[in-house]
Amino acid sequence: MDLNTQELIDIIAKGEALKVEFKSDLKQLPDRELIATVMNLSNTEGGDLLLGVEDDGSVTGLHANHLNTMGIVALIANKTNPPVSVKIETYDIGDKKVARIRVPKSRQLVSTSEGLLQRRRLMANGKPEAVPFYPHEFIQRQSALGLIDPSAMPVMELTANDLNPLERQRIREAVQLYRGDAALLSLTDEELDGALGLVVTVEGVRHPTLAGLLMIGREEALRQYLPSHEIAFQVLEGTEVRMNEFFRKPLLQVFEEIERLFAARITEKEFEFGLFRVPVPNFDKRAFREAFVNALVHRDYSRLGAIHVQIDDNGLSISNPGCFVDGVTLDNLLVTKPHSRNPLLADMSKRVGLSERTGRGIDRIYEGLLRYGRPAPDYSRSNSSSVIVQMSSTEGDMAFLEMILHEEKRIGHPLPLDGLIILSRLCHERRLTTIDLTHSTQKSEQETRVTLGKLVESGLIEAHGTGRGRTYTLSAKLYQKIGQKAGYVRQTGFDLIQQEQMILSYIKEHKMIRRGEAADLCRISLFQANRLLKKLTDAELIIPRGTGKGTFYERRT
Repeated sequence: MDLNTQELIDIIAKGEALKVEFKSDLKQLPDRELIATVMNLSNTEGGDLLLGVEDDGSVTGLHANHLNTMGIVALIANKTNPPVSVKIETYDIGDKKVARIRVPKSRQLVSTSEGLLQRRRLMANGKPEAVPFYPHEFIQRQSALGLIDPSAMPVMELTANDLNPLERQRIREAVQLYRGDAALLSLTDEELDGALGLVVTVEGVRHPTLAGLLMIGREEALRQYLPSHEIAFQVLEGTEVRMNEFFRKPLLQVFEEIERLFAARITEKEFEFGLFRVPVPNFDKRAFREAFVNALVHRDYSRLGAIHVQIDDNGLSISNPGCFVDGVTLDNLLVTKPHSRNPLLADMSKRVGLSERTGRGIDRIYEGLLRYGRPAPDYSRSNSSSVIVQMSSTEGDMAFLEMILHEEKRIGHPLPLDGLIILSRLCHERRLTTIDLTHSTQKSEQETRVTLGKLVESGLIEAHGTGRGRTYTLSAKLYQKIGQKAGYVRQTGFDLIQQEQMILSYIKEHKMIRRGEAADLCRISLFQANRLLKKLTDAELIIPRGTGKGTFYERRT
């Protein structure tokens, strides 16, 4: 069985998902249903249509009329508008054939030639379903793909006279307070409106843009013309609700009020670093600010639902309606090129000084947690309808912070985010490979190796082993500095003779050992375990049994 066939079997075993659909072909799947399924996938995230598989995952095979897959490719292209170009591969699973139809994600809305327009979504039970694609959702789709800027659209029902001049003054004050674009301060009101894009002229009449309404609109206008604009600030203690406030005010005003409520809940501890006393807050102000501004700027304003800022016993969470924009995923959040669902609104926030001018506010969020020895921000609860970030308020690790401060003092500048991520993971998980750490930095293996090399040179970490089996731990010097000398000995493992004796003792106790068990036992990589077992085999101390993944080792008698 080749790797592609095994991959398909693994996909089938996981069941249907947002990007995977099974279709029975025992009675020849009707063309209309086949086209509709392709259209649904293309209008969502793309994915695989597996023809010849039942809903329960059992493989029943292709109908004789579908064995010519080139005919299916032509059929799909002819019956979708605009035409969807799919790729089809057939696989033999047992004595049955299955067609894997790879459907691309479309950057346009796709309908069937009969005018049917649908998309996929996940139900509450996690299963996918097809639902109508309504006209009001078109903007959501185009915005997520970066094809239009909803925040730049004029609000034709209002004119510039309907805006609040006091909010223009608030913008000027914010520019000074947050060190925004100083060039804005010398502009007249009309010039300011034009420079920031608060107002556009349509047929000789000045109308506010959606972003302009959000920034300097009156509260009654926001309620009437942008009912989706709402922010909730909640404080929970156990099951008790201590605060539950909702706001519909202009963005700068609500930002200031939320920031004030948040600041009242910051507590600080201090520790001495040289001649200085360093504050360690339960929440980092810059991390909160970037996360909150991200929610305000990048939310989907065509969806009803509030932005929620919630503080509870576990920490801080911020959620906003709307999924990640196209191209942004949990796996590339740190490295993908910054782009917004609302480019005009994002540009306003940068020029006013609310958000990071470089567009790398996500780095600030990570740094605001990692440098205090806390876990990285968690975006894993984000889904197709909302983005959710959780920031832990666990007790800060003073020893870790002291290590970071010493290193930053030595190099004369803040430690790069890659280094923080690597040191944080090694501190919490002790021993990791380059591949493990590459997943966390979200950069290439080569770039991660460069960062690891710099950390080794600085004496913060140590490398163990060679080649693919190389692993990394915090250095002996570092463990000594933070008062965990025994921890270094435990994590750097045992020398080769000790590892050999451990494996032989394990076999004596359990009759046999597998490669994975040897790796876990000696705290080494699978590659290193393989070499160690081969050495014992060559020394005629153990003997292999079985083949491939089923290989195990017994003591030679």
